[in-house]
Amino acid sequence: MDNNFFLKHNKFLVYAIALLICVFFILGHFIIGGILLLLYIIFVLYNIRVCNIKESNAKKDEWKKVIEEFSSKLDISSRNVLVNSPFALIIVGSKGDILWYNQLFLNIFDKKEFLGKKVQEIIKEINMDEIINKKKKLFKHINIKDRYYNVFTNINSKPSSRDNAIILYFYEVTCEVELARKIQENRYSIMHVEVDNLSDVLKTTEEDKAVILSAEIERTLINYAQALKGMIIKYSSSKYAIVTHYKNIEEEMKRNFDILDEIREINYGNKLTVTLSIGVGCDGDTPLQNHEFAMSAKELALSRGGDQVVVKTKNKLEFFGGKTKEFEKRTKVRARVIAHALVNLINESSNIFIMGHINPDIDALGSAIGIRSVVKALGKDVFVVLDKVNSGIENSIERIKENNLYDDIFISRENCLRICDYNSLLILVDVNSREYVQDKELLEVIERKVIIDHHRKSTTAVENTLLSYIEPYASSTCELVTEMVQYMIENPKQHITSLEAEMLLAGIYVDTKNFYFKTGVRTFEAAAYLRHLGADIIEVKKMFADHLETYLKKAELISLAEVKNDIAIVICPPDIKDNVLAAQVADELLNITGVQASFVLVKIGNEVFISGRSFGDINVQVILETLGGGGHMTIAGTKMNNVSMDEAKEKLQNAIDKYLREGEE
Repeated sequence: MDNNFFLKHNKFLVYAIALLICVFFILGHFIIGGILLLLYIIFVLYNIRVCNIKESNAKKDEWKKVIEEFSSKLDISSRNVLVNSPFALIIVGSKGDILWYNQLFLNIFDKKEFLGKKVQEIIKEINMDEIINKKKKLFKHINIKDRYYNVFTNINSKPSSRDNAIILYFYEVTCEVELARKIQENRYSIMHVEVDNLSDVLKTTEEDKAVILSAEIERTLINYAQALKGMIIKYSSSKYAIVTHYKNIEEEMKRNFDILDEIREINYGNKLTVTLSIGVGCDGDTPLQNHEFAMSAKELALSRGGDQVVVKTKNKLEFFGGKTKEFEKRTKVRARVIAHALVNLINESSNIFIMGHINPDIDALGSAIGIRSVVKALGKDVFVVLDKVNSGIENSIERIKENNLYDDIFISRENCLRICDYNSLLILVDVNSREYVQDKELLEVIERKVIIDHHRKSTTAVENTLLSYIEPYASSTCELVTEMVQYMIENPKQHITSLEAEMLLAGIYVDTKNFYFKTGVRTFEAAAYLRHLGADIIEVKKMFADHLETYLKKAELISLAEVKNDIAIVICPPDIKDNVLAAQVADELLNITGVQASFVLVKIGNEVFISGRSFGDINVQVILETLGGGGHMTIAGTKMNNVSMDEAKEKLQNAIDKYLREGEE
């Protein structure tokens, strides 16, 4: 509608008044002319306002006309169904513009005006593309003004038509959602709690205070159960079971299970810190299933080093804690039992294959060769699976070739697949995750499997193994193997050559960073035993001599380090495609003053590998575990598929920031 409505229909009157005003001004009657001019302006503005109101009303009339025209296209029966529908409903166009709605829909939104608006502006969960492409016909549990609705869609159109009329039905399910929430919140969950190191803690405490310390630990756990409004049962000197509602577990998850911090603060002169391993079972179909979830979760927490909570449901695992340094608590009894069990399995097998992880390091290689020497002494056919030699083990492989042993020791995956049978045994060393084994096909083909590893148990750990020896307290897998060989064969010195002993010692040497990382009494005992078997530390040192070119590359990468909050991050240039070199650079960065942790990123193909190292104050394992990796507090790694280097760095930085924030809380 034109705003000059008045002027168009009263031109003569407008011109006459304007002419009269001009005459008064010409004759010098300025006062009368001014009054007439003012009245004239007011009159014109008033008419323009009236025209705008008429225009607005006209637009509403047009919308009514659109609705009437739309309704006229519907037959009488369809119209009655829409108008008298017991459900709130709207009709939208193919672009999401609202064409019509009934009174019940209007009531949901307190009778607001929606004609012509986009449905996505009102309900963000509604995706028109998914509706048009028929990818989704139901949108569940849409929250509108503290009420919940299931939205059903129905497209009315001809195959050749581009203008679709889409009907959205709103079915209220608030009671259903609230009931499901209450049922979930009030479902019982099981917690199994174990004091990791109670006997060791009590041994380091004066006798008169040890009783008080034990009582304080129990009192703290009882108070914790009461705070959860749960029932607690002590079924062993260091083991408890707690039954509580799931809603209380949810609250604990939000607080990151602060019972872990509370129990560590108990101090009655004990030299060792008290820690807990807790397994929580939730969302099971029965209390028995929750109990099984909780036991499995607790075993996982223990195998990962303790001092943490693992929450297990049907579909996922969540980890909390695990930030304290691991301490040595293995016994030689366990090493002897595992060794004897492994000997029995070897004797029952037709042939044995040993395999490490992707891009094997000297710990994987050394432990594989150590196990091979024992199996060979037992008179069984045994091979180490190896297809590709990387820079980390290049010098060690050269030593083996110099002694003409390469073909006797190693086998390709193709030949392994060709000669293995139903009674073959696959021994995995230095790896427990099926995502990081050297060859996944071998893992599937050979059913009888054994794991020997020192990394924390992964959520993707290989299952259905005949024997699993995972000790995160050990410095290296070579240390575990060295302890085992003493019980597997008589007179090991007659069967293990100095070269094989040096390979084992090299694995310990690397993973302990020359005996200053994660080194316990048992580590030095293992090293001393290998020295007794003929290992020469000078020869071991030669295995890690770098070429000048490699040394210069390390220096170049170190110069690229960005240091923030005592954490160094290095992004390798595109021409660097060596994960072992990246790990070595991460080690070297810790030699720089002020660097407490380091991360080095390298892209190989479509994968970005991250190597993390620290002195222990910053837990690189917890940081990289959020990115799908794992390892130890001081040594960890991960890989990310189909991401750019910038995206990988951003995800790493977010994980670091989250870790630092949680540490400050």
